[in-house]
Amino acid sequence: MNGNNQPARYSWGGDEHIFVELAESMSLRANFRAMAITTTLREEQLDGVLEICPANASYQVRYDPDVIEPDTLLGHLTDIERTVGDASDVSLSTRVVEIPVLYRDPWTTETLMRFRDRHQDPEVTDIDYAARINGLADADEFIRMHSNSPWFTSMVGFVAGLPFMFQMVPQERQLVVPKYLRPRTDTPKQTVGHGGCFGCIYSVRGAGGYQMFGITPAPIYDPSQSMPDFADFMVFFRPGDIVRFAPIDRDRYDEAVKEVEAGEFRIRSRQVDFALQPFLDDPDGFNTRLLEVLRAD
Repeated sequence: MNGNNQPARYSWGGDEHIFVELAESMSLRANFRAMAITTTLREEQLDGVLEICPANASYQVRYDPDVIEPDTLLGHLTDIERTVGDASDVSLSTRVVEIPVLYRDPWTTETLMRFRDRHQDPEVTDIDYAARINGLADADEFIRMHSNSPWFTSMVGFVAGLPFMFQMVPQERQLVVPKYLRPRTDTPKQTVGHGGCFGCIYSVRGAGGYQMFGITPAPIYDPSQSMPDFADFMVFFRPGDIVRFAPIDRDRYDEAVKEVEAGEFRIRSRQVDFALQPFLDDPDGFNTRLLEVLRAD
């Protein structure tokens, strides 16, 4: 969770991109600075700026050099960086979303057992391994730790619609689990995974190296935009979304799948304003108040 407000490093990517590295190490503070800077730039609707892509501790801007001079854009970005500072007084409008999770489901369990030769501990499941190396009593305690605190979506990408998430607890309490020794060639769609300090949800079936803890019935990528949560865009998650993982049982999972098949499933979400400093001052109290928003009808 710690992060220093170090000067940004600017570099060019061909004739149309500028890449800005805000910190060498990834942290919630560094990511929040990236969010604050890119949100400011997006709200300005500057002529010539075509795309803005925030990432974990950096961001990239695609621009039209025939409309805006590269040096002009560079100067503007450095001005925004100075104005934002450490982002301690910045508030972002975002969402709290609830993602139901069937932990220790049969599909990720079957998959992980096919790839034990690529794992640090072939004798146990991913979630049992994660519990042990985090000093927890068992998988049940790990699930409580994983689902009791919210997660901040730091970026969306790598594959279409896949969110990367920081656990919103002090750094010494973050769950940390290494990736597989060698990547798998298969991961079920909508697997809830974890690698390093990052949580994720696999938006599509495919290769992967993150530990697998469960699966969600909630679609997060819909290129057909046939589901109600995708009327505006084929990707559900946005950088800055705050996620609560809600454990469910197999019966509720099956009910949700039927709702998805009927085109009726909705991910629960509420609009909130999020400022970093109040969270840093009192993480547990802030999280309690934040998650209460989802309980309001």
